[in-house]
Amino acid sequence: MTTWSAAQYVKFEDERSRPAAELLARVPLDQARRVVDLGCGPGNSTELLVARFPSAEIIGLDSSPEMLAAARKRLPACTFVEADVAAWTPRPATDLLFSNAVFHWVPDHHAVLARLLAALAPGGVLALQVPDNLGEPTEMIVHEMAETGPWKEKFVEPIQREPISAPADYYDLLRPLAARVDIWATAYSHILSSPAAILEWVKGTGLRPYLARLDADEERAWLAEYESRLAEAYPPRVDGRVLFRFPRLFMVAVRA
Repeated sequence: MTTWSAAQYVKFEDERSRPAAELLARVPLDQARRVVDLGCGPGNSTELLVARFPSAEIIGLDSSPEMLAAARKRLPACTFVEADVAAWTPRPATDLLFSNAVFHWVPDHHAVLARLLAALAPGGVLALQVPDNLGEPTEMIVHEMAETGPWKEKFVEPIQREPISAPADYYDLLRPLAARVDIWATAYSHILSSPAAILEWVKGTGLRPYLARLDADEERAWLAEYESRLAEAYPPRVDGRVLFRFPRLFMVAVRA
């Protein structure tokens, strides 16, 4: 089981929260009774929901006890629940299901998204964004290292991450249940100090399931090789910094 680190995740909180803020800006609700943050992490996205809907009941849901502990410390007035979003169902009078970078880890997430939208009352909103970065160097290097490195026997069973489909596929999935669907894509160019900073970013998310299978010596060797490859893939710009490209896909569906 992968352990998620709240401290590692929030090293880039501003950059990680930006997609959540931009998603929330497109949610067509003036007020809400109950809002659920699916995969709330350490509460950075939940905090945005509290500010947007101050009179609503705000619930954060996550499968990581460490993330939930950080979220409860950050927002003691909110309710946080440990649960698997793949099996969870919203209570009646839930007006918004909000998710910032979770469903790429949920098996068969198409079926889960359809089920969650169907569970909402008319006018309820499902809003989510997911990383669409499997074609980026950070991910391609990881997969190549897992398949060819001295630790490859530990990855005979591959790390499960759901591929992100084309926007048209999600539109066709959600539209039969929705009064309206809004889908868009953004490719962020995060300005970071160095390839080592990119490594720190990925250690907080996508790299964690891989590192969890390695012993201490293997982890040190993996991180050294990975950083070396990142330095080749992300050369310094004119000021010495690097541009970390990160595509994301956004969806907002209003229940019919």
